[in-house]
Amino acid sequence: MRQYRTLEEYTEDYFTKRPEEIDDFLMESFAEYAKDSDTSALLSQLRVIARVKGVSTIADEIGITRQGLQKALSSKGNPRLDNINAIMRAMGYHLMPQKLESSEGLNQQ
Repeated sequence: MRQYRTLEEYTEDYFTKRPEEIDDFLMESFAEYAKDSDTSALLSQLRVIARVKGVSTIADEIGITRQGLQKALSSKGNPRLDNINAIMRAMGYHLMPQKLESSEGLNQQ
């Protein structure tokens, strides 16, 4: 029986071979999250990049277990902002606010 790869496995393999594209992927992931607030999708995308960069390495750097990191980035995960910030820093990024266009922000007040 043929085994098919999951989308996450395919995406992980893609970024392992093309690490120069991770920056754009993360920017787009956070832009989409800003629009739709789909936390599980964002965590899934962060989980893929964490695998590419090394889950154990990231977990060690932020002082949690590998399992703790995987749980935080699972679809049922609900990590605190400081955990997301630590994970992003360990992957070589930081969270940074970006000013909304004036018409975007007016609809949310």
